[in-house]
Formats: sequence, structure tokens, C-alpha cells
Amino acid sequence: MVTGGTGGLGAAVARHLVTERGARNLLLVSRRGPDAEGAGDLAAALEEAGARVTVAACDVGDRAALDALLADLPADRPLRAVVHAAGVLDDGVLDSLSPERLAAVLRPKADAAWHLHEATAGLPLDAFVLFSSVAGTFGSAGQANYAAGNAFLDALARHRRDRGLPAVSMAWGPWTRGSGMTGELTEADIARMSRAGMPPIDPEQGLALFDTVIGAADPAPALLPVRLDLAALRSLGEVPPLFRSLIRAQARRASDGGAAAAAGLTRRLAGLTRAEGEEVLLDLVRGQIATVLGHTGLADVEPTRAFQDLGFDSLTSVELRNRLGALTGVRLPATLLFDHPTPSELVAHLYTRVAPAPADGPGAVLAELDKLEKSFTGVEMGAELFDQVAGRLEVLRSKWQELRAEAVKGDEKAEEETFDFDSASDEDMFDMLDNELGLS
Repeated sequence: MVTGGTGGLGAAVARHLVTERGARNLLLVSRRGPDAEGAGDLAAALEEAGARVTVAACDVGDRAALDALLADLPADRPLRAVVHAAGVLDDGVLDSLSPERLAAVLRPKADAAWHLHEATAGLPLDAFVLFSSVAGTFGSAGQANYAAGNAFLDALARHRRDRGLPAVSMAWGPWTRGSGMTGELTEADIARMSRAGMPPIDPEQGLALFDTVIGAADPAPALLPVRLDLAALRSLGEVPPLFRSLIRAQARRASDGGAAAAAGLTRRLAGLTRAEGEEVLLDLVRGQIATVLGHTGLADVEPTRAFQDLGFDSLTSVELRNRLGALTGVRLPATLLFDHPTPSELVAHLYTRVAPAPADGPGAVLAELDKLEKSFTGVEMGAELFDQVAGRLEVLRSKWQELRAEAVKGDEKAEEETFDFDSASDEDMFDMLDNELGLS
């Protein structure tokens, strides 16, 4: 029995079981069963290859439905092996994961696995294979629900092995498009995975790894068939903890490189006007946007177009935030693109965070006022805080006016001290007296 048997990954496994491993009786289970796209063609191809195939519609997350399915199996074709390859993705940042979104992912993955475990516990199975994901071990951005479901599968395999039951959980890395759960991902999604140090597995590699695990005499309960690009991992601003024993020294250099990049940006902005500095930042930001979205150049990144219209979702927004944080050396909030919804607005914000502050003089005063204005954003305005801040601002205003008055008096005194009575004309004398008497 192959759950998710009509989907991309399940179908690939079903073909492999028949053509390479000699399976002759298959039960392919999915929620839509024979109505699933391509199910009829798949069954016909497998039967032409010599297998007897049944395609069944069953929600394996429903224990009663699963029991009914197993009860209908013919006595001459008893269930001998299970491959649980079903799963659903519903990615999003943690704050967006409602109980409904969590349940929608856990039901076909974790609930179904537990029902399969209970329903087959008394059967003489030769194999019980769980298709898990590396997300449950390493963690993947935006996949808290999926990671939880797959961590459950890894634990279930150990649970079964501790009780003398066959089980192995294969925590796969991403597969290429059309061959697994990644079939619904875009080229930009695949590129993001590759930049994170985990390029996708092609079907030939994946099925060879499947054979290696199935053919092993005593495989560990949970294994990770995954490709790792250590060079890409070294280039990350911060190496994930589970990889640090592989690239410990390089991870430190990567961190130093991030600090050097931030320092280099500060040097580039030094001495530029605000308009010039924002132009430099805009090119850098547009370059990062193009990388995240998979564009080959900056032409598709319009500065005044909303990030949502450019194609950003919660995952790519977080990745851009992380990349800009490493580039600027500034800790940026997860809501960065929501707070500043276009590249131009984002650049204006980043400039206030990274531009070198004037050491002294009028520029320093204005820079501090900019910081003060920014600090007002998001403050909960209570009556007590309002009165305190208003009072301090009034004191500062009074001091500022006093400084101005002193400056004016100083200028007038300087004019008096430099007035040359000996060489002054009658008109100059009258003008001076008018000024003193307030007549002009």
C-alpha cells in the first residue's frame, strides 16, 4: 500500500516498486483515488508492466475509513508492506498558522501515520516506510506545521522499532519539481532551497536512496536522505547549529564576512548626500530582491511597486529580511516588508538605520531629531507618557529658543563692536540709531 499513491512522489515510488523491485500487487491510496489527475494513466502503465493495481479513495486520517479499506483487501493478496508518502504543505510564518492550518497539515501526515500503525499492528508486515522531511530535523523557514508532522513520523518509527515492529522513517530533503511535495513550488522556491545549502534531489537519486535504505539489513529507525551543499552553507551569515561540526571554522569566517559587509556599506555611504546614499541602497536592495525572486536582473524590480505585487509571500519576505540584515548589520523585524511596503519606502527606512551619523554640528542635531521621530512609531500613548514627553519637548523648545536669542544678541553685539564711528557716514549713523531705538 502506498498512501499519496497518485501524487508526484507516491506515483514515482509506485512505478519504481513495480519496474525495479518486482512488486506485483499495489494498493494506491489518495483522497481522490481514481478521480485524481493522472490516476487512470498511472494504473494502466503499472498493469502493463505486470502489476495488479487498485486505486482507492480514502482519507487515511479517518481511522474508520482506513479500517474499512483494509477489511476489503482480498484474502489472496494480504497487506505486506506500507509506504506512507502522503502529505500536504501549507507554509507560512509562525504567527499566521491558525489551528485550522496546523490540523490541515498534521492530519494527512501524523494522524494518518498513527492510524496506519494501529490498524496494521497485528499484521505480518515486511516493511513500514514513512516518508518524512528534513524539515522535522533541521527546521525550515515557514514550515512549523510541516516540521511538527514529520518529527512525529521520525518518532513513530523509533516507537515501532522499540516494540519489535518493522519501521523506517526517511526524512527527505526537497525533490525536484514534479517529483514530490516540491511539485507545487516555484523555481524561486527551489533556488531559495539551494541558497540555503540544500539543493533538490532528482528522482533517480531519490529512488536510489530509497533502494539503499530498503535493502539495508538493519537501517536506523530514522535516516536523512538529503543533499548538502557545504559551500552554500559556508556562505550563510549564520550556519544552522546542526551543521556547525561540519563547517565550524568556515562559519566563523562567514560571520566575520557579514560584519565586514556592513562596515563596507557604512563606508560607501560616508560623505554622500541623503539622495546619493539612498540611490546606493536602492541598487543593493533591488539586487537582493531580484535574487530572492529569481530574477536575472533589476529590470523587474520597480522601486515604487508593492512587494506583494512583485511576488513576495511570507517566506520570501523573511528571506529578504534576513539577507538585508546580514548586508546592513542591523537587526530587522519580521514585519519589515509590511511596515515598508515598497522598495523605495524600505530604502528610506534603511537609510535612517545605516547612514553614518554626523559627528557634530547641525547635521548631528537633525539626525537626532530623525531618531526621535522614528521612536514615536508604535508607542502606546498613555496620558502619563504623553504628559512626560510633552513636558520634556517644551523644556527643549525653551532651551532652543534661548540659544537662538543668545545667538541673535551675539550677532548684534558683534555688529556694534565692529561699527566704525570715525568713518561712518551720516546715513550709517542714523541707521545705527534707528536699530538701537527699534525704529527700523
